[in-house]
Amino acid sequence: MNQFAPSSQSRMSLVRLALFVIPVIMLLGSLSGVVSGSTAKNAWYQSLIQPAAQPPGWVFSVVWPTLFFLMGLAFAMVLHARESRYQRPAVALFVTQFLINLTWSPAFFHYHQVTAAFFIILVMLGVAIATTFAFARVRKAAAWLMVPYLVWISFAAILNFQIDQLNPDAESLYVPVATSQIG
Repeated sequence: MNQFAPSSQSRMSLVRLALFVIPVIMLLGSLSGVVSGSTAKNAWYQSLIQPAAQPPGWVFSVVWPTLFFLMGLAFAMVLHARESRYQRPAVALFVTQFLINLTWSPAFFHYHQVTAAFFIILVMLGVAIATTFAFARVRKAAAWLMVPYLVWISFAAILNFQIDQLNPDAESLYVPVATSQIG
């Protein structure tokens, strides 16, 4: 009977780790978007010509929390795999790609640097691919949890590129804040 205790304890340790890591990843990811104004109400963004493949705004508010949840779970699984000699490089790659991810929304939505954001997302995609392969060496399931993220940021890179092409003056576009006149 004692032979089952370590695996049960191990599962509980993973659950505890996931209960910490997932909310942190989701919170940081959400904060990056909120602080940079990446909402459907962003006047600058609304003034841009959108590509034909642009999904409605509500899709982003469903997709990103889901992706942050999956990434957090994958990261927790890799953090839990202390016995793997590949854990450290996988963790380093994840942290790197996540930090790059956190810079994309401010670059695009706050600073209106559409071209720079495109290069940021390309680097993010490259590091996320490397992260996924590194995760596969630690836990195959963790790598599979990263696949939806890879698909989405590939799609987001295409959208970013198309927005850049459709709006060559996006960086200098000024949209005044709406004001009300009392009179």
